[in-house]
Amino acid sequence: MIDLDALDPVRPVLIAGPTASGKSALALAIARAQGGVIVNADALQVYANWRILSARPTPEDEAAAPHRLYGHVAPEQAYSVGHWLREVVPLLASEARPIIVGGTGLYFTALTEGLAEIPPTPPAIRAEADRLPPAALLDALDPATRARIDTGNPRRVQRAWEVQAATGRGLAAWQDATPPPLLPLDACSALVVEAPKHWLTPRIARRFDAMLGAGALDEAHANLEGWDAARPAAQAIGAPELIAHLRGEMTLDAAREAALIATRQYAKRQRTWFRARMRHWQAVAAEAL
Repeated sequence: MIDLDALDPVRPVLIAGPTASGKSALALAIARAQGGVIVNADALQVYANWRILSARPTPEDEAAAPHRLYGHVAPEQAYSVGHWLREVVPLLASEARPIIVGGTGLYFTALTEGLAEIPPTPPAIRAEADRLPPAALLDALDPATRARIDTGNPRRVQRAWEVQAATGRGLAAWQDATPPPLLPLDACSALVVEAPKHWLTPRIARRFDAMLGAGALDEAHANLEGWDAARPAAQAIGAPELIAHLRGEMTLDAAREAALIATRQYAKRQRTWFRARMRHWQAVAAEAL
């Protein structure tokens, strides 16, 4: 277990880690021991319609310490890293010490390294991007952008294509003109949870089974009417699979297995991002949490 007494009780804390690695429990332990407000840095836990499936903190956890930016966005609403940064600004300025926790690496990078002020994408360009296959979007990117982004993430590829098509300038060029960060690394305690595959894989399975036991299928059923797979909120891991089961397109066992595969793939992408972008963060072994 990390020595909580070694953390400066005044400095903001950042906790990044792959899904199911125990980072939320660590944030709560720090809040209980030293005080502070827990701030969400997970792109899917912002949505109101997925408490169970996005592994948002339980009502009991929320009663134990203040939590912010969880479940406050409607499922039909777009929510970007820019939205998140704007909502974090007043929390950084408040008297309560923030404990920012999540698995969305881009949020942490934007917070500690800065975010380029890219103009919004016109609807016509977004509609064109929605029609094109991911391979075509990727092929059209400039080499610098293609080398920098997660090319295995279709949403990141589409976003890069939209920026290039809308502005005539590659995403990498926009990023290179980034303004100063809101919270530099030397002004906070930055922790990254390291969870090896052999340790994380069974935890992912146990957690998904616990989600099913806690009512994840009922939660999916509540989202069945008006389901739109193109919405950002629909990207919650396990959601498309459970919706497919409810539509009679696959058995529950098949949906479970597909969701576990998707979760393991997501965790792998997260670990890759953290290794590449968080080399200067303090590593915390998940097994010790």
